[in-house]
Order: sequence, then structure tokens, then C-alpha cells
Amino acid sequence: MQQRSTVMPDVGSHPHGPAVRGETIRARATGPHAALPEPFAARARRAISHAMGAVVSAAARGCRRALLAAAALPLAACPLAAAPSPATPSPAEDAAFLDALTWGASPSSFAELRAKGREAWLREQLHPPTPSRLPAAVQPVIDGLTPKDSLYERALYLDAFKRAADSEPDPEARKSAEHAFQVLLQDAGRQAASTTILRALYAPDQLRERLTWFWFNRFNVHQGKATIRAGIGDYVDTAIRPRALGRFRDLLEASLRHPAMLRYLDNTDNAAGHINENYAREAMELHTMGVGSGYTQADVEALARILTGVGVAPTRDETKVRPERRADLLRDGLFVFNPNRHDYGAKLFLGHEIRSQGFAEVEEALDLIARSPATARNVTRALAAYYLGHPPDEALAAQLAQVFARSDGDIAAVMEALVRSPAFAASQPGQFKDPMRYVLSALRMAYDGRVILNAGPVLGWLNRLGEGLFGRTTPDGYPTDAAAWSGPGQLAARFEVARQIGSGPAGLFKPAEGRPDEPAFPLIANGFYFTVLEGGLSPATRAALAQAVSPQDWNTLFLASPEFAR
Repeated sequence: MQQRSTVMPDVGSHPHGPAVRGETIRARATGPHAALPEPFAARARRAISHAMGAVVSAAARGCRRALLAAAALPLAACPLAAAPSPATPSPAEDAAFLDALTWGASPSSFAELRAKGREAWLREQLHPPTPSRLPAAVQPVIDGLTPKDSLYERALYLDAFKRAADSEPDPEARKSAEHAFQVLLQDAGRQAASTTILRALYAPDQLRERLTWFWFNRFNVHQGKATIRAGIGDYVDTAIRPRALGRFRDLLEASLRHPAMLRYLDNTDNAAGHINENYAREAMELHTMGVGSGYTQADVEALARILTGVGVAPTRDETKVRPERRADLLRDGLFVFNPNRHDYGAKLFLGHEIRSQGFAEVEEALDLIARSPATARNVTRALAAYYLGHPPDEALAAQLAQVFARSDGDIAAVMEALVRSPAFAASQPGQFKDPMRYVLSALRMAYDGRVILNAGPVLGWLNRLGEGLFGRTTPDGYPTDAAAWSGPGQLAARFEVARQIGSGPAGLFKPAEGRPDEPAFPLIANGFYFTVLEGGLSPATRAALAQAVSPQDWNTLFLASPEFAR
């Protein structure tokens, strides 16, 4: 855990305002889970929901004037964005910059950025080491949740287990075996989700972690299909994260070759004479070129034929291939290119003749897709919209597409161009947080480096807010626009999540089942808050916080405020 900056005063030493008041409201608390008085809670929730709804509505329209007008409503002011940025960023501007690129600003991450300077920090984030770094306190926890054997070995075991369960003659024994099989899959999915949460909260390479989520969401797979949850952690850790800041072409192929994607979009069923277009269609429509970009149904059909034979082989048995095609056989762990299932006929794809050459056809097709101007436009536009909170204007969209094309799809180069654009500076703060970003930023602020021992509550909060990890059933991934997360039901649920996070440990520090939580309390009214964040609060938010009758109340209202929601 990094040391906090020495410029941060201790909460209790603050000479006036909420710091002193904090000592008073602590004396009124009845315990770590003291409840908010219901009438006050209802009034606060209504006021917050009203103001947040106005801000979100304006942001969704991409209208700067409307956003500024909404900011004048109760609890919706945005003072940090009012003044032009000086040559040397102010602490408030650095905090907004940090919050926009990471899973949430915290006292220690802010101190690190200020100590290194924005340029040095950004260079490190754009070009992090491989493998990814983790704090000493986190690495053992991750290691304990990570399977020791390979995905290939685990798949062989699960396949054998399932076949034995299905062949069990006794109905009760078969039912018990099938239940045990499902428990194995559930445990694998839970471990994968827990490690993903821990990396997002504590990895110092925060930009890579944000992009890992973005790319997973773009190349979405649903853990509930088939046995995907057994390999979904491997999909994130071996296909997505290592290439999140690399070349888009490499990321595209890594996703294509992973069993999770091949099973999710049914390319395991795609064979000569039995064409399945699912993966080919989504690869062009969602992953790369985009709808209306110029490709045709004939191109989808051609790509599906190119992809015949690309699949999964969860067996140690030798793949038997005709002698004349033996050189085309490719096996790598679970991945297989089986020439027996490949359509070797002539193909015309995106105006190019694809010669019959086995898996090399797939690589040629991926080159054409990844280097298409349509892919450059579609991918960079989505990336910009995710970080800006709204689609980029045409000038920025064209600039980012040019960087993508000129650098052969270098994601780090595109991100650097985006971060250095005036539009990125103008967007801070203002982007409404989706549930993933909201929950993680609250925890980073509340516990700043203290490692949670139980990710179950986090996963529960994300499910409650409608963005369960690995839970999107459709290939399009979760929406990233503000309008998708700003309905009345969502805001009411957020208030309750804010209450749970702000009131106490909520099970986050429970070492094991049957053991009590370790002592912990969210410290949100900290030095970072008083020296940097407090100045960005509207008078109405300050007034609401002043009505808090306990630290728990204060935490809840701050986490539920419009300022924290952006």
C-alpha cells in the first residue's frame, strides 16, 4: 500500500467545517451500521435523484449548455469544470484527470500522480510492464484464487466429469453428480470475478484495467452459456488484459482463438457444409467495422466459410486428418484448426480473393478487417465515447481514426491522442458513471489500498445495479451511455448501495464463512476530500452533508451525490 502524501492533513486536524463536525456526529452514531432516519433519507434521495436525473439527461444529449444549466439545480453544481485549465494543472484538475482514466481517484493514487507529474504518470500508464504489477498485499490473494493448472487441463477434467455424470445409471446419483458439476462451474466463475475486481481495485496500472473492462465488454461473452465460466477468467487474463494497450489486430485474433469466444458465438459448430454465421456476423458488426460500414451479407457468408474448422478440442486424442491436409492442422491447448471441417473453396471477402490456404485464410481476413478504415472509425469512436461520456465530434473522430490507421491499430497511441485532446479536458468532470465505475470508485475512495477479503458484496452490488460481471447475455456488451444507467429505479438502487458502502464493512473484510468481519470503517472524509474534493461541491451538496447525523449518514450522502456520480 502506497503512503499518503504528506500534504494531506488528518481529518481530525481540519480547523473548521465538516472535519470538526465529524467528531460530533461520531458521538451520535449508535454503531457501525447506524441507519439514516427514514424521513431524511427519503428527502435526500428525492433531491439527489432529481438533480442527478437533470445532469444525466443533459450529458446524454451531449449538450454543454444544457449540462451547465442542469448544474445549477440542487446538488448538481460542477465548479471544477468552470475555470479554464492553467499550464500547470491544479489539484482539482489532476483529481478529475485521474478519476477519468482510472477506476476512481483515491488519496494514495492522487498523491502518486502529483508526485510524479501528469506526464510521467501518463507515460507509465500507457506503457505498463508485462506481466501486470500488483501490490504485495494483493498478489497472494490473487494467487490463491487463480487455478494452478492450465485451462486445457481443467477443460479435460470438466469434460470427463460431465460425461461420467451423464452416464450415471442411478437417477439420484446422476442428479447429485450434475449438481457437483454446476458447483465446480460456479466456483470457477466466482473466482474469476473476484480476481477481476481485486485487479481493478488495486493494480497500479489503472488505465490498463479500465481498458481491460472496455475490451471485454466489446468482445463480450456470457459466463452462463455452456461451460464458459470455467474459462472466463483465462479469457480476461490471457486474451484481453495483455493486449488492452497493444495492437488491435492482436487483440482481435486473441479473442477469436479463445474457447470462451468460440463457444459463446458458436464457431465450434461452424464446418464445411454446416455453416454457422454467428461469430462472423458479430465480429464484423460489433467487434470491428460496425453496422452500415459497407460490408454485405455476402461478406458475412464468406467470413463464416473462412472460419470453418476453427474450434475447440477438449481431448488428448490425436486429431485425425487426411494426409494431404496434415500440414494445415493447428492445435494450441484447447484451440484447434481442423482441416477436415474447413471449406477450402474459393472466397471473395471485402473485395479480396482469399486463396485456399487453411488457417492462413483466417489471418488474411483478420488483417483486412483490422486495417479497414471502417474499423478505425468504429473502434476509436467507441473508445472516445467511453471516456468522454458522449460521442466525439467529427474532427476528433477523424483524428483518432487517423492515429489508429497510421499506427497499425496501436491502442496506446490512440489513447494518448484522446487524452491530449481538448475534448478530453473539457469532459472532466461530467461523465456519468456506469455501475462498475461507480462501485469501484466508491471502494477505492472509502478504503484506499486496504485489501478486501471478500468480493461477494461487490459482485452483489453490481448485480443489483444491473451490470453484473460477466453477466451480459447478448454479444453487444453493456451500454456505456449515461441514459442506460439513469432511470429512477437505478438511482434508488444506487442510494441503497451508497448506504451499504458508507455504513460499514458490509462483509468486505470477512475472511471466511462463519468468521466475523475484520474491523473496518470507510474513511471518505479524509485529507484528499478536504484539500481537493470539498472545493468542488455545490452549496446544496454541502447543505445536505451538513444535515448528516452520523459518519454513516455523511458517507452515504457523499457517495450518493451528483458530484460523486460523475
